[in-house]
Amino acid sequence: MNQIQQLLTENIGLWTGADTAKKTGRGRASGSAGTVYGVKKLRELILELAVRGKLVAQNFHDESASELLKKIRIEKARLIAEGKIKKDKAAASITEEESPFPLPHGWEWARINDFVLSIISGGTPSKNNSEFWNGEIPWASVKDLNVEKFLESTQDFITKKGLDAGSKLAEKGSLLICTRMGLGKIAIAAVDVAINQDLKALKLTSFFNVDYFVNFYRTLKITGSGMTVAGIRQDELLGYYVPTPPFAEQHRIVAKIDELMALCDQLEAGYTDAAVAHEKLVSHLLATLTASQDSVDFSAAWQRIAAHFDMLFTSEASIDALKQTLLQLAVMGRLVPQDPSDEPASALLERIQVEKARLVLEGKIKKEKPLAAIIDNEKPFSLPQGWEWVRLQSVIDLRDGTHSSPKESDGFDTYPLVTSKDFINGGINFHTAKKISKLDHFEISKRSYVEKYDILFSMIGGNIGNQVMVNDDRQFSIKNVALFKFYNKNLTFPFFIKKYTENLALNLQSTAVGGAQPFIALGILRNLVMALPSFAEQHRIVTKVDELMALCDQMKARIADASALQRKLADVIVAQAVA
Repeated sequence: MNQIQQLLTENIGLWTGADTAKKTGRGRASGSAGTVYGVKKLRELILELAVRGKLVAQNFHDESASELLKKIRIEKARLIAEGKIKKDKAAASITEEESPFPLPHGWEWARINDFVLSIISGGTPSKNNSEFWNGEIPWASVKDLNVEKFLESTQDFITKKGLDAGSKLAEKGSLLICTRMGLGKIAIAAVDVAINQDLKALKLTSFFNVDYFVNFYRTLKITGSGMTVAGIRQDELLGYYVPTPPFAEQHRIVAKIDELMALCDQLEAGYTDAAVAHEKLVSHLLATLTASQDSVDFSAAWQRIAAHFDMLFTSEASIDALKQTLLQLAVMGRLVPQDPSDEPASALLERIQVEKARLVLEGKIKKEKPLAAIIDNEKPFSLPQGWEWVRLQSVIDLRDGTHSSPKESDGFDTYPLVTSKDFINGGINFHTAKKISKLDHFEISKRSYVEKYDILFSMIGGNIGNQVMVNDDRQFSIKNVALFKFYNKNLTFPFFIKKYTENLALNLQSTAVGGAQPFIALGILRNLVMALPSFAEQHRIVTKVDELMALCDQMKARIADASALQRKLADVIVAQAVA
C-alpha cells in the first residue's frame, strides 16, 4: 500500500499539469469532468484501486466476504418467506476464468443481484394532465442525477394522482440508477422520490455498504444497446460482477476514498485558484500596454511583460489574450513605428472623399447624409503622428444583406444565400447555404453586391462579430449580415480593415441590443469611430500582425503538444498502476 501512496503523492505535478481543453465545474459526480484532466484520471485510479483491493491493507481478522454472502442469502430467504420480497431467479456462479481480475484474500466475486432486496422501475405521468403535475412529490429523471452522491431535490414535482397514474416511489436510501439516456449515473435518494422510466430504484441489504457500492458502480464501463437510445435491461444490470470485500474492509475503503478524494478536491481548487490569479495577472499587465499614454509608458509596460514572458504565457488562454492585445495595439498605432515620409491619413482621407464623389456621380453608390463630427469623448486614445479619427462609413461602404426570406429554389441556375450560420473557420460553407433563384439573387445584389475581399460581418444572434473575408469571385447573395465594401482597395487596404473588424468583434457583444436575439444595427456600425493610418502603414501593420500571430500560434501548438503529452503520461501511469 505504501507504493500506492507514493504513486498518488509523487506525481502531483503530473496530475495537476495535465490540463483539460475545456474547463468545467468542480465535483466528482459521475460523468462530470473536473477542471484538470490529471486529477480526473487520479480520481478514476483511486476508485479502480479501491475495488481491486489495492487501496487499503487487508485485515486477516475480518469476517470473509464468503461469510458475508451467506448472511445475505439467509436474510433474503427470511424476507421471501415473510412475503416482504419476491424470490429472484438463480444466477449462474462466477467461475475463476470469468473473473475480470484477481481478488485479495477474503474477497469474493458476486453479482449486483446478490445485494438487492428489491428493484422498481419508474414512469412518467401524462404531461397533458395538469392534475398530475406541480404537486408535492419530487419526481426524478436523468437530469436530476447530476449530483456528487445524494439526490436531495428534483426539478419536477408530481401529485398523488400523478404517482398513481404512472410513476413509482423510491424510498429514502434507495439507489437510483440510470438504465437509459445517462448510463453510469447513480445517486442515493436522500428523500422519498418518484422516478421516471429511465431510472431503477434499488434497495440494498444492510449487510453491504451503500457508499462502497456507489464507488464500485462508477468504475463500471457500461455500454448499452438499442437503435434510438442506448440502454441496458434489468437482468443485465443485476448481472454485473461485484468485487466484494469483507464488510469491515468496505468501511475502510470508503473512508480512504473520501480522504483521497478530498485531496483531489484540494489539488483541483489549488489549480483553479492559481489559474484565476494567473489570468488576472496576464489581463492586468496586457491592459497596461493598451492604456499607455506615450512611448515611455508603453516601453516600461512592455519591459515588465518581457521580463516574465515565459511565466506569463503558459496557457492557450493567456496566448489568446495576448493575440487580442496585439490586435488592439495594431489599430491604436502602437505595433509598428510611424514613417514621417508616409502620406498622412488626412491626405488619404481627402482622396477617399474624391473617390466617393466619383462613385456617386457614376451612380454606383448613393450620396449619403453628412456624418456627425467626432467629439473628444468619442476618442478612446491619443493618435500617433499622421493618423486621423474617422467614422467607419467615411472610409468603408457599409451595407447589409436582404432581410426578407426568398423562396428556396432548385435547379441549375441558382445562387447561394449566405447567412452567418454558413461562416465556418474563417470561410464560407456554400454547401449549407440555401439556394435561391437567379431573379432573387440579382434583386438582392442591387442592394448588396458581394466581391472578392469584401468582409461579411454577423449582425444578429449569439455570434455577433463572427466574420469572413470573401476569397473568390463566385456570385452569391447575403442575408442578415453586414457587408464591408471598399470605395477603392488602393486607398483602404482590405487586410488592414479585416484586422480592425477582428478587434471590433471582441467588444461588440456588450454593445448588442435585444433579448433572445441580440443585434447590432447598421447605423451603429456606420458611425463607429476608427483610427485611420496612412496606406503604407496599413500594409506594415498587417505584415507585423501576421508575423506575431504566427508566433502566437506556434506557442499555442507547443503548449497543446505538451498538454497532450502530460495527459498521455497520466493515462500510462493509471494503466500501469491498475495492472
